[in-house]
Amino acid sequence: MKRQVWFGALALWFCASAMAAGAARPNIVVLVADDWGFTDVGAFGGEIATPHLDALAQRGARFSNFHVAASCSPTRSMLLTGVDNHRNGVGNLREAMPPEHLGQPGYQGSLTSRVVTVSTLLQDSGYRTYIAGKWNVGSEPYNLPNARGFDRSIIQGDTGSDNWEPAKRYLPHSAKVDWFEDGKEAVMPADYYSSQYFVDRTIDYLKTDAKVGKPFFAYVGFQANHVPLQAPAAFIEKYRGKYKDGWDALRLARRDRAAALGLIPKDTPMVRMNTTADWNALSEKDKLYEQRRMEVYAGMADAMDHEVGRLVDYLKQSGQYDNTVFVFLSDNGAEASDYKEARLWLKTQYTQDIDKLGGKGAYGIAGPSWASASSSPLNTYKFYAGEGGIRTPLIISGVPGMPHNQIQQGLAHVTDIAPTLLDLAQVARPGNTYKNQPVEPIAGVSLLPVLLGRSQQARASDQPLGYELSGNLALFKGDLKLVKNLPPVGDGQWHLYDLRTDPGETRDLQVQMPEAFQALQADFDAYAKSHGVLPMPEGYSPSRQVLINSVLHYWWPTYGTKVISVLVALLALVTWGLLRRRNRRRIF
Repeated sequence: MKRQVWFGALALWFCASAMAAGAARPNIVVLVADDWGFTDVGAFGGEIATPHLDALAQRGARFSNFHVAASCSPTRSMLLTGVDNHRNGVGNLREAMPPEHLGQPGYQGSLTSRVVTVSTLLQDSGYRTYIAGKWNVGSEPYNLPNARGFDRSIIQGDTGSDNWEPAKRYLPHSAKVDWFEDGKEAVMPADYYSSQYFVDRTIDYLKTDAKVGKPFFAYVGFQANHVPLQAPAAFIEKYRGKYKDGWDALRLARRDRAAALGLIPKDTPMVRMNTTADWNALSEKDKLYEQRRMEVYAGMADAMDHEVGRLVDYLKQSGQYDNTVFVFLSDNGAEASDYKEARLWLKTQYTQDIDKLGGKGAYGIAGPSWASASSSPLNTYKFYAGEGGIRTPLIISGVPGMPHNQIQQGLAHVTDIAPTLLDLAQVARPGNTYKNQPVEPIAGVSLLPVLLGRSQQARASDQPLGYELSGNLALFKGDLKLVKNLPPVGDGQWHLYDLRTDPGETRDLQVQMPEAFQALQADFDAYAKSHGVLPMPEGYSPSRQVLINSVLHYWWPTYGTKVISVLVALLALVTWGLLRRRNRRRIF
């Protein structure tokens, strides 16, 4: 009898172990929003309707101190590899890279062959792997998703494109938009809506291989809310009149809601950025136009959340939701560019009439004033190293055994996502080699102990975390942050802040904490040296460099021979005219 009890207990233990092993190999969905500010999500204090993301947050954890790079390509490179962007080849966005940097170690502008992606590691461990949407880490054959660990893929290889017409460029960076499907040039529909299309394709992939019996990894790279701001009219109309009080009122309201949710300290002080306009000084006509800009922005985010809901519904209906982990983040803070340098080109390609904003053929932007509200209560926005440029919402949901509705205040970084997913999937990290090839080791730390309530923070308080992009610099250590932002938004000087009490970066502590101020500068110097960070050329401006690179890498290769041909023809015509005139004078 005792032997039967023992065998029965042993059988139950094996069954429990098998179930635990199955639960430890969950499906994984990574949702990457584009250019969303810290409080653009309802669960982070925003007024935009994001019920499906909010539901994921209720089921999981919100990270209120999560950091990325201040532009798309570097963030995505770190998300996919767990390796700092200066060591994975994407030291800067290629379009903004000065010629002195391009091709230098760490400044390839796309992933190097010395990094292995989390998708490759999951694929090699038995996962089905899919990606739909924005890629932007390299369009070389060895860098396309089919060579980087994805079984199926439909991707836009550039920084962005039109959301209604996939073949239409949003800026003149290149001759055409690069779309790839499974490693080959894609045949895209003439018309679509980007968020809907990416979710449609993801669901199609999941349905096709549903009976395989293996867990899946699905990456959805949305273009929302990248310019041009576009959305279906029904979503935009939900917000008509919502923003009549202007950007300062919105920035304040969002700060107060974020504080009430426990994401930031109560009455967190805020700076008023010098790029924020005076709402009360605007004419009524201009106020209506500005309101419409933000209504389109909100509608675009709302539409994206709706598509997330469709994916969630499919997983629930197919019985896969309960064993699926979701990760949601934005690739950088809110976009504030006014696109003055491209205004002439835009006029030939798009309309910006108020009645057409959001629709096909229209080009909407938020601008710096609304970007300050999206980033509330933080300072700066996309491209800069202030918290508004590099602190974004992070939601992780569905991890087996995790408490629900958590708010995690500890420092977290985009390089932490890859090791977290590998731990969930029980996949070993590769170290310095993978398949007998040298690779950069993963730099991030797993967030799993934090998610499971075993630790309050993933990183030790004395562990420095460095950052650089386009000459804007930062270093995190415990609650302290050292930061330098270039003009026109910054002053080009180092500043020191305590992010625990002052996430808005309003009180510079360098005088009160001179030893820490010097120590963190030394830590940054060590980071820059070990990661090959290059100094920016004198007078560097990212917007000007983008314009220069567009001329050099698009306009001249595309139109240079035509311009030369026209000039040669004009010269020949002038020469012929002068010769004919001289000959006539000789005759008479």
